[in-house]
Amino acid sequence: MEQFATAVQGFISLLARLLIAVIFLASAIGNKIPQFAQTAEYMASEGVPNPKFALFGAIGLLLLGGLSLIAGAWTRVGAGFLFVFIAAATYYFHDFWTFADPSQRQLQTIQFMKNLAIGGGLLSLMAFGGGPWSVDGWIAIKREEAESTPTSKSRSAAKPQQQAS
Repeated sequence: MEQFATAVQGFISLLARLLIAVIFLASAIGNKIPQFAQTAEYMASEGVPNPKFALFGAIGLLLLGGLSLIAGAWTRVGAGFLFVFIAAATYYFHDFWTFADPSQRQLQTIQFMKNLAIGGGLLSLMAFGGGPWSVDGWIAIKREEAESTPTSKSRSAAKPQQQAS
């Protein structure tokens, strides 16, 4: 029964990582990289300081974080990268409190809340890791196996000591 529970946990954690990662990778590959100049201009119009540099950083966070989640390698670090990205993006681009138009305020509030939910998922990955079906999980299993295996006796302990005459 424990193996079944581990398999279910592995599948669900893998699916969760993939679903979260696809949002960020699609944003980088489908929007920010091919439309770099337009995205930098938009960032400048929203008050992002040094927008081209910030966009390079954002693309790096998106790619490294997204690939980290897919592989489940350094999951906590990758989720941290994506959390930094989404926190900044939420502040600069979904600042609902600055909109006077009720429909725009509502739209930005929804986007803000969506990002809070995604951020919560990222915090969960930071807290609990990538799960058993991840590179991190595989490393943890190998580490446990190595620690539970009795170490072989050292050469000096295996040889009887000669008495001094």
